[in-house]
Amino acid sequence: MLNAYTDMAVFLGAGILFLAVSLLLSRLLRPHHPDKEKLSTYECGKTPFGEARVRFKVRYYIFALVFLVFDVEVLFLYPWAVALRDLGWIAWAEATVFLALLFGGLLYAWRKKVLEWL
Repeated sequence: MLNAYTDMAVFLGAGILFLAVSLLLSRLLRPHHPDKEKLSTYECGKTPFGEARVRFKVRYYIFALVFLVFDVEVLFLYPWAVALRDLGWIAWAEATVFLALLFGGLLYAWRKKVLEWL
């Protein structure tokens, strides 16, 4: 049993060492000549204007998170729906609880007006 953990620790250590050596060598061997042109924002060959950072409203971020949650829900429910006959009533009950929690979250988001676009 100790040998299995030792092997895993050796592989983990070798991976971390390889990563550290690769990053260190790339930092030491790369050419580094910063100038104004290299540090400016690239805009498809046109003269840059303004800042590269643009502020977004938090509502877009929250809307994207809600979409992501329900997109991942579909990923979880598809295998469940395919194997429903073989899983039995316990799996059906678990999926029902999962859907109820997600529906509660959807109602909460709706009441907080997160789903309104503008």
